[in-house]
Amino acid sequence: MLDNPRATAPIDESSLRYEGWRIVAVCFLLATFGWGLGFYGQSVYVAELQRARGWPTSLISAGTTFFYLFGALLVVFVGEAVRKYGPRLSLIAGTLAMAAAAIAIGAVREPWQLYLANAVLAFGWAGTSLAMITNTISLWFDTKRGMAISLALNGASFGGIVGVPVLVMLIGHIGFASAMYATAGAMLVLLLPVILLLVGRPPDLHGWKASAKARPQSSTQIRAWALRDVGFLTVTIAFALVLFAQVGFIVHLISFLDPVIGRERAAVAVAVLTAMAVIGRVLFSLVIDRLNQRLASALSFLSQAVALVVVINLHNDYVLIAACALFGFSVGNLITLPSLIVQREFDSASFGVLISLNTAINQVTYAFGPGIVGALRDWSGGYALPFYLCIALELAAAALIMVRGKRFVGRISEA
Repeated sequence: MLDNPRATAPIDESSLRYEGWRIVAVCFLLATFGWGLGFYGQSVYVAELQRARGWPTSLISAGTTFFYLFGALLVVFVGEAVRKYGPRLSLIAGTLAMAAAAIAIGAVREPWQLYLANAVLAFGWAGTSLAMITNTISLWFDTKRGMAISLALNGASFGGIVGVPVLVMLIGHIGFASAMYATAGAMLVLLLPVILLLVGRPPDLHGWKASAKARPQSSTQIRAWALRDVGFLTVTIAFALVLFAQVGFIVHLISFLDPVIGRERAAVAVAVLTAMAVIGRVLFSLVIDRLNQRLASALSFLSQAVALVVVINLHNDYVLIAACALFGFSVGNLITLPSLIVQREFDSASFGVLISLNTAINQVTYAFGPGIVGALRDWSGGYALPFYLCIALELAAAALIMVRGKRFVGRISEA
């Protein structure tokens, strides 16, 4: 007699009737609000608070940096939260935190309140962004995990393409504070019922329960071993370098293109980059689970380096837009690939802790990207030097990602 039919029944992840695809839809919606309010929304907050309060840009931007760094500390523990409390409660907590953060940002009247609001936003970001989504989807998918994560993370792009313009429109009609309160309400109304209805108990795809009984291991042990493991370090450092370059380049893209091709075509270039990120992620999702994912990562890094060389040296309007399209094609996949490499090369029972640690390290690193690119631009008088630095980081990452260590499986238990 079977004790748990869900754990032993065959699962067809490719079937549209499989419950995991409903989880992908939930995570898509979560990512839309998570990135719309937590990532892309930062540019709106800076502009609105500067206009309404007259605060220095440096003061508001420092709050953004604080948000990323504090958020990175929280992201480390997302895997443990999902494992301890389950995906449903974790997703609800992330949704509530992000809604509370939106309300707090709308209510900001003094600088200290901005930092408090960004602290709450960091909790919301940790509970609605990459670590939460990959940890949740990993509970329902194994063979189709790459496709599932890629499709869910299209919500991140949707949050930038649709969410931010809607937020700006609301601000124009009802004011900043009311727009933030309305957005928080919409998030609660749309997400909470969906999570409660669709997110149930996941199947035990990887035998994690049996694994936990056979090889008891703490999250602290897993992190300690990971930080000494060559394979984990090469994945983490390589993507940290690339995301530093990627975020630094994208944040400064309009400032670079505006005097070269004009504000309107610069906006077109950014729109093309964002659209190609969606196209690239969707196309990649069809084959990503069958690829050599380290090699695919290296080729993605090299394609971005080529695009940056073109951007620096060729100033024809159409060539620059084409270079932005090339750069954008791999933008979305660079937040998907680390989780797939970790899944393939490391113990499945350690996945949640490892991908949370990887995400946290990446976030700490890319938080400094825009600031350092800006500082080098001011020091050198142009964007050539900082963009060449980005190229060097992309090339170094392409070489580093091809270095693999011994398999992580079982090494903790042998300690």
